[in-house]
Amino acid sequence: MKSIIKKSKNIILRKTNLEDLEFVIRAERDKENSMYVGQWTKQQHINALEDEDILHIIIEDCNNKKIGYIIISGLKGLNRSIEFKRFVICKKDRGFGKEALGLIKELAFKELNAHRLWLDVRLKNERAKRVYESQGFKEEGILRECIFYNGEYESLIVMSILSSEYIFNKKVNIKEIK
Repeated sequence: MKSIIKKSKNIILRKTNLEDLEFVIRAERDKENSMYVGQWTKQQHINALEDEDILHIIIEDCNNKKIGYIIISGLKGLNRSIEFKRFVICKKDRGFGKEALGLIKELAFKELNAHRLWLDVRLKNERAKRVYESQGFKEEGILRECIFYNGEYESLIVMSILSSEYIFNKKVNIKEIK
């Protein structure tokens, strides 16, 4: 049975199960994604599924086809600062990423009572950075040359959105729609 977390017009977010891990690993290792997403073993994903501080999520389209996955962590932290650890969309340029991000923000701030939702994104990943900015995330700083990938060091941008910014953005968007 599928454990649905959130749903919108075009996508469903549900808890990942063991049977989904082959898809997750395949998506993670896909050429378009692997340069931006750290590579985990199957056991690391299993450990994440079992950890109460982590939520491992499958993204499906309206036809129940798996189109990506998300991992958020820090659910039990005293600081109420949730990390958007992984975000992989296999069907790009169709709006699924923005829609999934909107659902994750709603989940984090309305249901998990987060104060802050944060992430890091590789400096080279302009597409992802634009999506995060369009969803209200602000750049906090740069972790200079902190990861080694493909023979070179790369920097990460730390970005976040606060609950007050999320609430303000929701109010502004509602006023713009009216």
